[in-house]
Amino acid sequence: MRRLFPLPAPPVPAADGTAAAPAAPGADDREWTLDELADAYAYPAADDPARAGRPGWLRANMVSSMDGAAHHDGHSQPLSSDADMRIFGVLRGVADVVVVGAETVRQEGYRPARAREAFAARRAVAGQSPAPAIAVVTAGLGLDFGLPLFTEALAPTVVLTGAGAPADRVAKARAAGVEVLFAGEGLGVDPSRVAGVLAERGHTRLLTEGGPMLLGQFAAAGALDEMCLSLAPVVTVGDAPRIMKGPAVEVPERFTLASVLEEAGFLFTRYRRS
Repeated sequence: MRRLFPLPAPPVPAADGTAAAPAAPGADDREWTLDELADAYAYPAADDPARAGRPGWLRANMVSSMDGAAHHDGHSQPLSSDADMRIFGVLRGVADVVVVGAETVRQEGYRPARAREAFAARRAVAGQSPAPAIAVVTAGLGLDFGLPLFTEALAPTVVLTGAGAPADRVAKARAAGVEVLFAGEGLGVDPSRVAGVLAERGHTRLLTEGGPMLLGQFAAAGALDEMCLSLAPVVTVGDAPRIMKGPAVEVPERFTLASVLEEAGFLFTRYRRS
């Protein structure tokens, strides 16, 4: 893996003539350690000006083919790679909670996030649970609450819905021991309220893995702070959706390029809200 942007400044020898400190990971093509990747994908500090007035930081992670497909045959795995999966694991390793849509949970067969020794010390210092929680966004609560996602999670999986969700299904979820949080007054969630509701539970480092409908809702609501987009060097054609799906926004929102990594033809880009 190599960094294409921004390139690190070359090491400068100390004034006393001693050797310079090693440069940060840069243009040299090699496998980065998980610690180096975790540093590269660290969340902005609470006092970072970019976070002013926002209860948390919502980062998205998606993969796309060269022709814009968000998945192939209903799954994202055919677009992925070893490097993409390493970054996928790192993004989970530094997050408090993973926010995901119910349809993606069903299609991808979501399981609880697992604790990884590589991130244990980092998470302990940050006051995080051993593994990130999963927060499932759903309007109808059409979920199987007996699945491992709900019964075997190290950090309890929560359900995000609206106050107008079917009362019988809310009761069924709670009877199964699932915490249901309301982030909207209607049938489904209000995307602009998700970060605030999760922040009340101590979750301020948010990661969403989609799907396209949920990500489109976050973007349209101006709730998306950062986009981590893996561009796969493949073409799928077909009619798969883009990484975001929904009505067009009135004025396109501009993001600023923060970094670009490359490995085996895959580009791992990171954009921050301007």
